Amino acid sequence: MSDLKGRHFLSMLDFSSDEIAKVLKTAAKVKKDPKKYRDELEGKTLAMIFQKPSLRTRVSFETGMTQLGGHAIYLAPTDISLGKRETTEDISLVLSRYVDIIMARVFGHDIVVDLAKHAGVPVINGLSDYEHPCQILADFQTIIERKYKLEGLNFCYIGDGNNVAHSLMFGAARVGMNAVILTPSGYEPDANVLKESSEIAATNGATITVSNDIEASANADVLYTDVWASMGQESEADSRKSVFEKYRIDADTMKRAKPDAIILHCLPAHYGDEIDYETSRLPNSAIFDQAENRMHAQKALMVELLK
Repeated sequence: MSDLKGRHFLSMLDFSSDEIAKVLKTAAKVKKDPKKYRDELEGKTLAMIFQKPSLRTRVSFETGMTQLGGHAIYLAPTDISLGKRETTEDISLVLSRYVDIIMARVFGHDIVVDLAKHAGVPVINGLSDYEHPCQILADFQTIIERKYKLEGLNFCYIGDGNNVAHSLMFGAARVGMNAVILTPSGYEPDANVLKESSEIAATNGATITVSNDIEASANADVLYTDVWASMGQESEADSRKSVFEKYRIDADTMKRAKPDAIILHCLPAHYGDEIDYETSRLPNSAIFDQAENRMHAQKALMVELLK
């Protein structure tokens, strides 16, 4: 029995460094020998709650559960009006009678917290406005495939201090990876996330810093970016373009980083904004390995939470 069995995964902080390593080891095994795991979750059902649409989240979870021998049910925004037609508490209690595990991709982080509070089965945060932990598991799997380790690497995230940045900070702190979050002034990550992640990192011999200086990307082993305006911020897209102009991954950024620095982007990409097309296709780019690893990492996560 896994020591993660029955647990929720709402934040990178929900797992210790050893538990993150455990999931990543399982992810590597699942990717290398998928046939070995094809009946691992036979008879299990995953409920997928979506307030926000997504290509990668839906397909990776649904395909992943199918490959594990289980079944996934897609619940669109019109199927479940969380907190409107029915309370989140009641939805959680009802779903717990039907399914073995719940994944929710939502706007407010309080929703996944409320689901987990009342659920009798594991709840996975598929994305909230505060964190995106499943993405970071895939990111870490991808980094290990290219760099063979996490601890001691220099990681630089360039862009908005959003939910992805928060989970990267927490995750880097847990695994002992140095992280610089490089943002325009006024778009820094949450101050409490910086404080907590910095304290955790210090115990693991790492540092988490936030900077507005584009030169802070120097000597990076890993370069990471995300869209300048996330879903729900479309009205700010034009105004953000001028603010974020310098905060992108391009040829100049690559010159500052280490020659073998890998390039990551959680997608979807807006080419010409946060990254240019040419840079995204360099041999250093692991963007599509990263996208594929969403499925492998999430398969491993579900196996560990259910077995």
